[in-house]
Amino acid sequence: MTIDTGKVYRLEDYRPSDYAIRATDLTFRLDPRHTRVTATLSIERREDAALDAPLVLDGDGLKLLSLTLDGTQLPTGGFEATPDRLTIARLPKGPFSLVIETELAPEANSALMGLYLSNGVYCTQCEAEGFRRITYFLDRPDVMSVYTVRVEAPKASAPILLSNGNPVESGDLEDGWHYAVWHDPHLKPSYLFALVAGDLGRITDSFTTRSGRTVELGIYVEKGKEARATYAMDALKRSMLWDEEVFGLEYDLDVFNIVAVSDFNMGAMENKGLNIFNDKYVLADEETATDVDFANIEAIIAHEYFHNWTGNRITCRDWFQLCLKEGLTVFRDHEFSADMRSRAVKRIAEVRTLKSLQFPEDQGPLAHPVRPRRYREINNFYTATVYEKGSEVVRMIRTILGAEAFRQGMDLYFERHDGDAATIEDFLKVFEDVSGRDLSQFALWYHQAGTPHVSVSTTYDEARGELSLDIEQSVPPTPLESRKRVMHIPLAIGLVGRNGGDLDAAPVDATSFADGVIHLKKRRQTVRFAGLSERPAISLNRGFSAPITLASEQSVEDRLFLARHDSDLVARWQALNGLLSDHLIETSKTPAQQSNMAGRLAEVLGAIAADDALEPAYRALALTPPSEADVAREIGSNIDPDAIHVARNTLVDIIAAANREAFEALCGDLQGDDSFSPDAESAGRRALRNVLLDYASAAQGTPELAASQYRDATNMTERAVALAVLAHRFPTETQTVSALADFEARYGDNPLVLDKWFQIQATIPGDAALARVEGLTAHGAFSIGNPNRVRSLIGTFASSNQTGFHRADGTGYRFFADRIIEVEKRNPQVAARLATAFRSWRSLEPGRQGHARAELARIAAVPGLSTDLKDIVERTLG
Repeated sequence: MTIDTGKVYRLEDYRPSDYAIRATDLTFRLDPRHTRVTATLSIERREDAALDAPLVLDGDGLKLLSLTLDGTQLPTGGFEATPDRLTIARLPKGPFSLVIETELAPEANSALMGLYLSNGVYCTQCEAEGFRRITYFLDRPDVMSVYTVRVEAPKASAPILLSNGNPVESGDLEDGWHYAVWHDPHLKPSYLFALVAGDLGRITDSFTTRSGRTVELGIYVEKGKEARATYAMDALKRSMLWDEEVFGLEYDLDVFNIVAVSDFNMGAMENKGLNIFNDKYVLADEETATDVDFANIEAIIAHEYFHNWTGNRITCRDWFQLCLKEGLTVFRDHEFSADMRSRAVKRIAEVRTLKSLQFPEDQGPLAHPVRPRRYREINNFYTATVYEKGSEVVRMIRTILGAEAFRQGMDLYFERHDGDAATIEDFLKVFEDVSGRDLSQFALWYHQAGTPHVSVSTTYDEARGELSLDIEQSVPPTPLESRKRVMHIPLAIGLVGRNGGDLDAAPVDATSFADGVIHLKKRRQTVRFAGLSERPAISLNRGFSAPITLASEQSVEDRLFLARHDSDLVARWQALNGLLSDHLIETSKTPAQQSNMAGRLAEVLGAIAADDALEPAYRALALTPPSEADVAREIGSNIDPDAIHVARNTLVDIIAAANREAFEALCGDLQGDDSFSPDAESAGRRALRNVLLDYASAAQGTPELAASQYRDATNMTERAVALAVLAHRFPTETQTVSALADFEARYGDNPLVLDKWFQIQATIPGDAALARVEGLTAHGAFSIGNPNRVRSLIGTFASSNQTGFHRADGTGYRFFADRIIEVEKRNPQVAARLATAFRSWRSLEPGRQGHARAELARIAAVPGLSTDLKDIVERTLG
């Protein structure tokens, strides 16, 4: 664990390394306690480096065994070595070879960075700075090298030996050992290095590229779980084909391997030719995985494969450019999923994720630009801002330039920067070059933190048939940035007539409006439309064309009309979701004051549920009110989570009662047969049926419907949702207690499914929530050392149980802080990510604010905190 030094890294301080490492040959002699690593580095001084520049290599807790320079072992006085740094001052003028021997203890590596053991399988995770836990190295993205790796291990315990690139050689050694040699011909930075060794099951397939090459595909999992990897293999092949068809990108090695492990800090890692996955994003079948699991597997398999070009073939110059690979690749996997499933439904899901994760980040103490300008611990910048907002910025480039110019720009990017460690400036330049447009103002999306706010007021001149939109933009202050510059915001709009269709209207000044998009480039801007025969309802930010908050002077009648008739389904959902949110905000503040709006909303939702012209997945999304966390974010200050909880439950009860018969009938109509398919249409029908099940259970006030679905379920989606409805609505009923016990008995030997059991119970609201979660930490299946289990119980409680976590007496915060401190001793990264749940503490009412601040201060006062956790806590405290 790296102890905090207080050092801050700044973008403006970037300079190339004095030395380049042209080739890296690694030999691993694997042992749980005493793994020996021999690194042979072919090094050259860069042309502009001083002749007396020392070689300073990064390390992290390393044990150095020997050091050899050009075949001569260096004496103790010939270098300076600490566990975290190796410095050699006297070096040859020309190229030289450096051989470094280190010793590792994978079995003791609970941080899961570098080389570690997961259930008897050797595994690596090197992004962002894990390679320095394996050997001394210039561990930075712009130092790119060609790797050859030899892995040696006992054949009985590790018959599978994998690394990056193509297999070169393998064979037996003495004493029951064997070896394998892998070579990656492509330059790559150290963070993309990977090694896996163990006794694993495998499924195989192949893919023929558009140029006719055959690529051997392999997915490695724990033995006995091979059948559950078939969907992941299918998703991989579809990803490879899609990338060829949509971006013209072909895979470039002879093999592509994926390995699934149960102990992993992240979702997955795109190591060149050897992706390593958290097994929850690989393993799936109808009995153990939900439709959400299948969709996530499809998206994450695609994301990591797409990194082969956007991240691997073109990597980032430094970690400040992280969004160049992550935001761009998220955009690509979003497009893939939209093509595989429903584009409108996928886009709404993206917007929900952005609003629930990234908007709070932008509005709190952890706000930072898509390309940060400084960091203390890079692991803390794998954030929703870098990933999700980074994707939105790429999407806006396509909106501004158009699909054809965007594709031309991407083609030029791959042509110009293949093999490079690139920057955001490099990326934007290709689009300027192909389009001839100046994107300097648009670049503020990368450089400026905060969510822009756009307000729109309208004036309609019936006599002249003219509509005026007066638009104003602003960006609120964020940490380290009080003054903001004016953004280029592409705002897609539609003018909807009384018949529900879009009206044709000509802009009076076409310079700021084209192809349905207003280009906001000034703080205040007026856009006029002429030739209108009626006053339209204005559909704003169609397709969520820009990641902004929006306020408009629209009447309730216009918003209800758009919620029923807007042809843009994303804007239609936004209109409805906004109405639901506004009602929940009002009733949470004045619970005794109920208006007829709840009844009108119930009527609209009933009509949407019955509208067969809308796909079931869309109807399921529309019927789901904003979450309690969503409402809290919209309120913004002096938040009382208990009041929001009551308001939401009241609205759900009203909607359920008003549509009881219709919802029950539709729920029955959607009853499927015993066959199961994870395709989008089937998943959509299940999603709608499960939303209706919750409403029907609320209307009946009994657990019978959910208990019946639980008993009769033929797949995990139906069973898990039924259990959640039972647990959340009827936590003390006999049927619920019985179902929870049955679920545990059925799946107690399946960690991924048991995670769902923990998650469902972690989200049960009410006074008993904290005691329930505390009790589950003592369960025999709970492990504070397993990231998945910690996230399923502790992380879910903090992020998704608003009344339990935000108890007025502060005990929820105290429990959570205790767990963070406990986790940090083993795994600083996981602890730091958990701690981000405190990011919105200043928006709470004063009593809860005080309790949350006290717990943050208590964490900060713990001696010897890691850089990861201390950075998050101190920034959150402000």
